Amino acid sequence: MSRPNILIFMTDQQRGNTVLPDHPCIMPNVDRFRKEGVTFSETYCPSPHCCPSRASFFSGLYPTEHGIWHNVNVANAITRGLSPGVTLWSEELSDAGYRMLFAGKWHVSDHEGPADRGWDTCSAGSGKGAGEKPESLYVERRWNQYRDGKIHPSDVSEREPATIVRPGYPTYRHYGINEDPFNDGKVTNGAIEMLRGLGDSDQPWCQYVGTLGPHDPYCAPQRFVDMYDLDDIELPASFNDHMEDKPGFYRRTRHVFDQLTEEEHRESIRHYYALCSYEDYLFGELLKALDETGQAGNTVVVYMSDHGDYTGDHGLWCKGVPAFKGAYHVPAIIRGPGIKNPGRINNSLVSLTDFAPTFLELADVESEMKVSGKSLVPFLNDEQPDGWRDAVFTQTNGNELYGIQRSVVTKKWKYVFNGFDFDELYDLEADPEEVTNLIDEPEHVGTVKELCTSMWEFAYEHQDGCINPYIMIGWSPVGPGVVFE
Repeated sequence: MSRPNILIFMTDQQRGNTVLPDHPCIMPNVDRFRKEGVTFSETYCPSPHCCPSRASFFSGLYPTEHGIWHNVNVANAITRGLSPGVTLWSEELSDAGYRMLFAGKWHVSDHEGPADRGWDTCSAGSGKGAGEKPESLYVERRWNQYRDGKIHPSDVSEREPATIVRPGYPTYRHYGINEDPFNDGKVTNGAIEMLRGLGDSDQPWCQYVGTLGPHDPYCAPQRFVDMYDLDDIELPASFNDHMEDKPGFYRRTRHVFDQLTEEEHRESIRHYYALCSYEDYLFGELLKALDETGQAGNTVVVYMSDHGDYTGDHGLWCKGVPAFKGAYHVPAIIRGPGIKNPGRINNSLVSLTDFAPTFLELADVESEMKVSGKSLVPFLNDEQPDGWRDAVFTQTNGNELYGIQRSVVTKKWKYVFNGFDFDELYDLEADPEEVTNLIDEPEHVGTVKELCTSMWEFAYEHQDGCINPYIMIGWSPVGPGVVFE
């Protein structure tokens, strides 16, 4: 069989559970698509942030290896581009003869765009970041926005429904109506136009479509909001967890959203679901074009996202340092020629780093590219690969305010190392909502040591430099020396 085409539809900030059966999110195209492929129901990003997660997706590496820790075009980003020597799977496919087409969001490097990394046709917002500008210019630009009135600080007394006000900051609109949020319709139409031009070619192709929904602010087209009745929207089971047994950073983050009433939180969920439904509609239009061009039979199609969203979990929204599942759990569904027993839901622990080796194997590309992930192709063949991981690991140095955090997640336990406050331990079988922090319970000392050992072993294998033994920062319950006992 000829090498398959590859079509990737990556949304931004979509929770993994929104594409699973019985979720209240209305996604008819994804529902049909799920029955034709394999759903990886336990897929996780390595960092709850756009740039490091996208860099992991494209490189097959973790942040310690590819070098991206924060959004690359903000003033205090630690790094703005990939580490020297890092190769992306797009470069390998291009070198192997694939025609590479890119539409939409990039957000991997501020110094390079898709065209620098193997993509030969780019459209609709797929260029570089802000460019190679010194940090001082980022700071100057932001201050000038305040000085020149382009950013209007709000008064606390001005708060209206759906908004959050902070003295000296602009009013933030949390949800609302937008008929083409983030220009995702334009991005998808551009991708469809490119797709329609591929039907007569014998050259295999790979097309990436990166939309920005359902990212905050949650402003969706009215017709998709109308699909949901506010009376049917329920707050998460963890919503009333005020996190007294969790780091102060978490509580301070929740405090921002405490301005919203419970009804506004439910409206926010309604609008988030509406954005997911809008992304489903756009995905359906892309699939329709694929069918109409006669290419569906030889095309691997992937629906996924870069990271999740708290969506009211613990009273939180968006994504960030709180290490709860909602921010890390992402959708991942693969359909394609030769998939065995389609319609399956696979519960193995999957990482975004696994997609690079998967695409290389599907495209029959022999590569010396270094990756830390593992190919998902055996799962597509309904086989269980030997030695598959029994834990997923996360790496973040925080969003723009920083905060070193690492976590280990198994089917049973979740341990979170917080370099800025006390740690966390959750029994995921008994407490899937992560409400009760067990870190100080004496009966779990052995479990904590075991998970810490696993964390440090992963750190050793993946070049994590978070190992300084200095007395003021050596706070892990068990230090990295345990690896060599």
